Amino acid sequence: MNKLSIKHVVAGFVAAGVSLGSLAACSSESPDTAGPDTGESSESASAPAEEVTITWWHNATSGPLPAVWEKVAQDFEAANPGVKVEQTGYQNEELQRTLIPNALASGDAPDLFQVWPGGEIRDQVANGYLMALDDAIPDTIASVGATVNPWQVDGKTYGVPFTFGIEGFWYNKDLFEQAGITTPPTTLAELNDAVTKLKAINVTPIAVGAGEKWPAAHWWYQFALHSCSPETLTTGAAEFDFSDPCWVDAGTDLVDFIATEPFQDGFLGTPAQTGAGSSAGMLANGQAAMELMGHWNAGVVGGLTPDEEVPEFLGWFPFPAIEGAAGDANAALGGGDGFGCSADAPPQCADLLAYIMSEEVQKEFAASGSGIPTVPGAQSALEDPNLQMVAEGLSKASFVQLWLDTEYGTTVGNAMNEGIVNLFAGNGTPEDIVKRMQDAAATL
Repeated sequence: MNKLSIKHVVAGFVAAGVSLGSLAACSSESPDTAGPDTGESSESASAPAEEVTITWWHNATSGPLPAVWEKVAQDFEAANPGVKVEQTGYQNEELQRTLIPNALASGDAPDLFQVWPGGEIRDQVANGYLMALDDAIPDTIASVGATVNPWQVDGKTYGVPFTFGIEGFWYNKDLFEQAGITTPPTTLAELNDAVTKLKAINVTPIAVGAGEKWPAAHWWYQFALHSCSPETLTTGAAEFDFSDPCWVDAGTDLVDFIATEPFQDGFLGTPAQTGAGSSAGMLANGQAAMELMGHWNAGVVGGLTPDEEVPEFLGWFPFPAIEGAAGDANAALGGGDGFGCSADAPPQCADLLAYIMSEEVQKEFAASGSGIPTVPGAQSALEDPNLQMVAEGLSKASFVQLWLDTEYGTTVGNAMNEGIVNLFAGNGTPEDIVKRMQDAAATL
């Protein structure tokens, strides 16, 4: 999907309590789900001829979301006698990069699983791995409006997003106050100044889970987003054209930033979201003042505090502009999480997906603080003020770029990420990243 059109998709997201009806093709009251009080119209779901087991893989391993998905599975089973749901959570990196690709290639895929847009879904559709959902759950697809577009290939829908948001800095407002930082940084120069002030009070300015690679890669994504114009980004995605000098400039600026030593000791081996020693755990327990992370992070941080609640000190602000660069100062990097069914899944898989996307479940998802729901009627259930800020930031973004590895697909995305991690480790150069991307694209 063209990034400029994604901008139009997400421009309707607003702060909690405001309807997102402009994004929906129809009201979420339309019956198209198979769970309690929703009544998906499916003969196979209401009266299965034999015992059916649906395997469901997702990326919820911490925070409140695992409990939400467990309740969904139990409620769906109760409403659909003869159907059993086996749901399992895995770390995002393992799920996306190893488990799902291997399961699909082996012909032993789960029935319902996370499906990422961009290059990955295009590859999965080309290999015949996914079920087209348009005839099975049309009302569900319509209920999320244009946000479903990145999960469509050649006019058919192969996944439905349950959340969509943008990345930014999650930060400790108390530590900012102690360091004399009165307002969140809006420029790279102000971010560098904040780093200096936090180091002066012996606080790790920024935690990064580079041990899982993708959190480090996202730093380069942000520098590229703010170094390259929207037109250059669009061309890069459509034609794999990375010839503009801004791509190298992104790495050069990142090298300069890393040289200021803003990250914790041993950041190259730090996990992102598991345990007190992860980057999210460092933020949760006051060991670091900031973490660059996606819209889901409030729930993760909350799950790693002693009382397992989102801390009152937590705040959020978008990645700052780079002065003098060609990038759009109000551009944002983001994406969503969606589910799809394998091509060989039983029809009840689509029914379960429809129930997950029901307004009832989307409200439970929103209220848990796990992310921003895509069903408009569920927006009012957002309680976390930080998610409200993310939603507001999303609505103000002038241009939204999908995560770059998602946009470019596995071949180019993996090569890019490897180059970025090498840069973080001091074993690569800005030019190496671009060359890896160009070489990988040439193999397609």
